[in-house]
Amino acid sequence: MSEPIFGRLLTAMVTPFDGERKLDLDKAKVLAAHLVDDMSNDALVISGTTGEAPTTTAQEKFDLLAAVKAEVGDRAKLVAGVGTNDTAVSVELARQAEQAGADGLLAVTPYYSLPPQEMIIDHFVAIADATSLPVILYDIPHRTGRPIETESLLTLAKHPRIRAVKDAKKNLDASSRVMAETDLTYYSGDDAITLPLMAIGGAGVIGTSTHFTGRRTHEMIDAFCRGDVAEALRLHRALLPIFTGVFATQGCMMVKAGLAHQGLDVGACRPPLQSAPAELAEVFFGLLDAADL
Repeated sequence: MSEPIFGRLLTAMVTPFDGERKLDLDKAKVLAAHLVDDMSNDALVISGTTGEAPTTTAQEKFDLLAAVKAEVGDRAKLVAGVGTNDTAVSVELARQAEQAGADGLLAVTPYYSLPPQEMIIDHFVAIADATSLPVILYDIPHRTGRPIETESLLTLAKHPRIRAVKDAKKNLDASSRVMAETDLTYYSGDDAITLPLMAIGGAGVIGTSTHFTGRRTHEMIDAFCRGDVAEALRLHRALLPIFTGVFATQGCMMVKAGLAHQGLDVGACRPPLQSAPAELAEVFFGLLDAADL
């Protein structure tokens, strides 16, 4: 089984802030090193939705990516989240990310505007044409209001720089067809369906709970890849409470609470997001404490 372009385990890294909710690059370096060296990540997604991209400026995105690049060097690849619902802004963010040292781009379906499929295709092609970097399409219709339809994915797969999909659509029939008919690499965009997606040809996960489960999740993926399905299933079942528990409230709020619980304070989220509700966070802390991570 060949190694995918970005590896098999990626984490959509939260963005650390200080007490005044200003970007904290020192904390970002510490967190990135932890995710790569301790949590076994092959790559990190910087300034994705879990990284609070909607509330960080273009300059902050550049500074964050450059700081993480300086910290992890060649130990992991870096994928920059550049998707917005403004094609021109997304193109500019893509060019900026390439300048800052990104190894790839993550582009989400334009949200809220609800463009028809042919315009979604045009949007992604514009981003892919803007740089020399490989692109991961992020298909998450419950947030964007529009799926990337199967026929659109088949069309987009013909672009030489559109290389992968972060699949949060939870339509395994459709995903299976795209994988069968294209060379697109599929990453689970929902931690809990990583193993089911791999069973039909997926490569791995771009995770949220992997801030905590990264090492064990990589063990699950590796077990499946070497044909030890029983061990992969055992690990999937052991990790499932954390795979799902991290989404008891908005993912980045729970991750930041969980990291602080483990002694790695990365600050609170920026409004409109705030701190995770205490009662939900306490349940999640219990799951983390009980798990063999």
